[in-house]
This record gives sequence, C-alpha cells and structure tokens, in this order.
Amino acid sequence: MFASSTQHIDSYYAHGENWPEFPSLQDAHDCDVLIIGAGFSGLHTALKLAEAGVTNVAVIEASRIGWAASGRNGGQAILGWSSDMGPLEHDLGYGDALALWQDMEWAAQEIQDLPKRHGFDIDYRSGHLWCSVQAKKVAGLQHWVDEARSKWHYEGLQFIPKAELPHWISSERYQAAVLDQNGGHLHPLKLCYGMANTLHSKGVRLFEQTRALRYQAQGDGMVVETAQCRISCRQLVLACNAYIDQLAPRLNKKILPVGCFQVATEVLSEERLQAALPHNSCVTDNQFILDYFRRSADNRLLFGGGCTYMGGMPKDINAFMRPLLTRVFPQFADVKIEFAWGGHLDCSVRRTPDVGMDGNVYWLHGYSGHGVLPTLAAARAVAEAILGQTERIQRYQNIHNPAFWGNETLAAPIEALSKMYFRLRDRF
Repeated sequence: MFASSTQHIDSYYAHGENWPEFPSLQDAHDCDVLIIGAGFSGLHTALKLAEAGVTNVAVIEASRIGWAASGRNGGQAILGWSSDMGPLEHDLGYGDALALWQDMEWAAQEIQDLPKRHGFDIDYRSGHLWCSVQAKKVAGLQHWVDEARSKWHYEGLQFIPKAELPHWISSERYQAAVLDQNGGHLHPLKLCYGMANTLHSKGVRLFEQTRALRYQAQGDGMVVETAQCRISCRQLVLACNAYIDQLAPRLNKKILPVGCFQVATEVLSEERLQAALPHNSCVTDNQFILDYFRRSADNRLLFGGGCTYMGGMPKDINAFMRPLLTRVFPQFADVKIEFAWGGHLDCSVRRTPDVGMDGNVYWLHGYSGHGVLPTLAAARAVAEAILGQTERIQRYQNIHNPAFWGNETLAAPIEALSKMYFRLRDRF
C-alpha cells in the first residue's frame, strides 16, 4: 500500500507551522545504526540511543518527519495496549505481562519528562476519560478498575458513575466512565519535531525524502538501497509501521493498514469548551469502532472516529465525521469544521505489538491504533537490545503475532468481514 507525498497533508497539526526541513541523502553513507522511519518509533529509538551516547546514527524518512500516523493521530497518551492485557498474559504468563504493564506506567511518565529534559513543548495536558456508550458495558469499566488495582498494582483509576459525568463531560451519550489522571493528551507533530531537533543537536543525521527500497546482509552488517544511494550500517531498525510494505514482506504479512479519520473545529470560546469538557481530559469510548476527542491548546475540538479496513478514505471526511461529532455534542451542530484528514495505522491480527530482532535487524510496529505510549516503550526495548541488553525485547518477541490470513488482495476484505460481528454487537 506504500504511498507518500513530499509534504505533510493539510491536517490541523501541520497547517500554518514552519516545520524545519531536513535534506535528502544523495551520497553513500556509513553509520553504526540506521533507522528507517521518522515517526514515533524511529525517533524514540534514536533518542534513547543518543541519550546513551550512541550518536553515529542515521534516520531516513520517505517523506517528512512524522508524515504518517505519528503526525496525524489523536494525540492521546493512554496507558495500556490495544489488545488489553488478556492476550499478553496468555502468551507471556503473569510476570512478563505485569512487566509490560509497568512499561506503560514508565512511558506515561516519560512522555512528560522527555520534552522537559530536552527543552521543547508538546502541549501536554493530563487526564483520560474512558466512557461507556451502552449500559451493558458499564460493569466492564468497574471490572477494569478493580483488576488494575488488584492484579496489575495500578491505583490510578477512578470509576465515575453517570450521575457524576456532567462534572467531566457534557454529553448524554455516555453511561459511566473511568478516569485515569496518568493518561493525557499532546500535540503529536510537536513531539516528532521536538525529538528530531534534539537528535540533530546531538549529531544524529536525519534525512527526509529518502525512501528505503530494499536491504541485505553484507559482511557483519547491512546495506540499504534507496532511490539515490546505498547506506551501510552495523545495526538496522525497521520503524515503518503501516508503511513497511515490501521492504520486509514477512513483517508486512502481520500488519494491515487501517484507515482512520479526524476533524478539527474552528477556534471556540473558552466558555463553550469548558462547558463541554470541564477538566480538559481527552476522551475515548469502549465501542469496537470508537470515538476519541479532546481540546486543543488553541481551543478547538479535535474529534476522531470511524475506520476502514479496506485502506481507502471517505471522499468527504468532513461530511462523514460531522454526524459522529454531533451525536456526542449536539450543542456543537453550528460549529464550523476547519480541518479534516485521515491516515493509516498499523493493525496486527490480535492487536498485540510486534517488536523483535533477528540478528542485527530490529523492528517495532503493530500498535493497532494505540501507539503514543507503546511506541515509547517498544523503542526503549529496541534501543536496549542494540546496546546489548535483550531482556525487554525478548519479552516482546514471545508475543504470538500471526500473519493475516489470505494474500494481499484478500487480507483486508476478510478482516473487514470478520469485524462485522463486533460492529453489530455494539449496536444491540
């Protein structure tokens, strides 16, 4: 499905900002570590290496820094994995699953500490509200609060019954919620460029408009071919997520690109937004195809929802998204939508992260729509493995991540059909 352009799409995040540009790589290059992909996964990995003193690192990107999902997502830093904890405990046992949950607690704090440590701003605000649309799912919220405390030793959750919801969100759609003050929300493209500028200042080389076409082993290292040149490296990191494509066919079979959509309203008054979201928490629901939304730092409502397993985008994202927005906030029916955009996330079969190594080749993807904090945790595991500490990455590699059934033509429609059950279940 590989497709890219030379510039960012006209999203709310990219619009109106003078994001720095980095050169393309035209001549042969040699480095200790080459990272393919300049999104969250690649940049976090490079930064962890740089913080450990490894700076003979190059990051190449087919388009612009944060061009794909990392620069377009909902910006919600939510603790946990897309699969929830059940599949992880099934594969790893309780002890290693607990370690993965603790990775999330670490990442939730690190996403706040990292920008402060390096002197840049990401518009971080604390608070995540997980809401139930259906009364029959309210018990599941309370169950998660109890399980998090008793099983995963996490005390950060607070159950909010329907009677108290107006203090947190002005919407009749929801029946109850769970508040996690350790979650939060941020500006994803500011995070990408904050890391990129930090890496540049530390001597890490970043190259845009440099698409990797293929790679192969050579001696005790790897050689990567781009459209312009060849790059030699000792260690290779594949941080391409939904755009791994034919660069690594075996990994590509485990990933399905899923299209997602989002809009940003016009700037609203503080009074209107304060009435809708009094505590400025980000919000998700527990439907299979969920809505997710939050306030921006400049007082817009950012609202995402819907998806397609067939890879395409609605012809009119604005028209597609407005009914979803107004069923949550009918009071915003008069509000103008100024930005509408979409992108692709990297979905795995079981919604579990696919992180691993094979010799001196490493990969990290499969976050399945839940990547702001998991990318940070996975990047730490990869960086540590490059430095010779493999305990974390071996834990991830023990997670079972099968290939999607069918070939490239059939995988998407088969997956779409298999998800119809879950969509129907959410309606009744």
